[in-house]
Amino acid sequence: MIQKLLSHRHVGVMSALLAALLFGVSAPLAKVLLAQTSPWLLAALLYLGSGMGLWVVRRIQRVPPVTLAWREWGWLAGAIVTGGIAAPVFLMTGLAGMSASQSSLLLNAESVLTAVLAWVVFKENVDRRIALGMAAIVAGALVLSWPGAAEHVATSTLWPSLAVLGACLGWAVDNNLTRKVALNDAGFIAMAKGLSAGSSNLVLAVALGAGWPGWETTLSAGLLGFLSYGASLTLFVLALRHLGASRTGAYFSVAPFFGALVSVLLLHEPVTVQLLVAAALMAWGVWLHLSEDHAHEHSHEALEHAHEHVHDAHHQHEHAGPVVLGVPHKHVHRHLPMSHSHAHFPDAHHRHGH
Repeated sequence: MIQKLLSHRHVGVMSALLAALLFGVSAPLAKVLLAQTSPWLLAALLYLGSGMGLWVVRRIQRVPPVTLAWREWGWLAGAIVTGGIAAPVFLMTGLAGMSASQSSLLLNAESVLTAVLAWVVFKENVDRRIALGMAAIVAGALVLSWPGAAEHVATSTLWPSLAVLGACLGWAVDNNLTRKVALNDAGFIAMAKGLSAGSSNLVLAVALGAGWPGWETTLSAGLLGFLSYGASLTLFVLALRHLGASRTGAYFSVAPFFGALVSVLLLHEPVTVQLLVAAALMAWGVWLHLSEDHAHEHSHEALEHAHEHVHDAHHQHEHAGPVVLGVPHKHVHRHLPMSHSHAHFPDAHHRHGH
């Protein structure tokens, strides 16, 4: 049982970290593309590249159609509006007025806001260790965004910082709403977000008079969107399924460190004292999140739903025909009430009170 639980956590953690790696490089690379197009049009191209790329992959793999309950369509629509339409515009606006390394590290605020919303609004458990980690990340964000602290920034970073924080808030709402549908096909969720958000941002960009960039910029933005948004979001949804919103956000918060590293190595941005202090505070906060060990006696109520699963401690039910052990399968199944104790995260099967 312990081995299965560790494997369950391993899938979630590796999905979150790989998602962070893919997304982390997007901020500095998007800043390069901003020199060729407007923030609104770039946001549209990134998400269209994400959605269209995933659509092609799913067509090649002949993935069967996905159906969602009416309530789940509502959660997904809310996630698209906040995280797919509003957040990218805020991010691109912020990137236009500050260095890529600063914006990359400031994006750590997303994990904090995700955890706060998960705790206060969606009643997900957040203990003292997680709260302390959030405080450290917030302190790092304040150091990073303080106007005039970085001498290499020509203009005040206050408003660009607020724009990036607005993007973080949009994605935090998005993360918590996506958690509501995370048991469904992750690729479909990411594709739906990409196509919807990309189309909406494209209409907005054209309405504001944005000029279309060259084909090199268009293709580069589409490819970046497919990898840093499409593939990353698919992995993020998988992590939400296993870890819950606040923990996934904590692991995902290493993304800005990848972005800052790319900014320094690729864009030759200077390494300042401000940047190092912020990085140290955020790294400590991330470590506190990653080193959490949450275990206690808890009870499961009766639950009926459908998702891909294997037979483990939480999935002990009968089948009409033979089932190969360890092979994932999907069908409507019912969980009977039970009580036990083990290390766990607030995933779809552990949403109890504390």
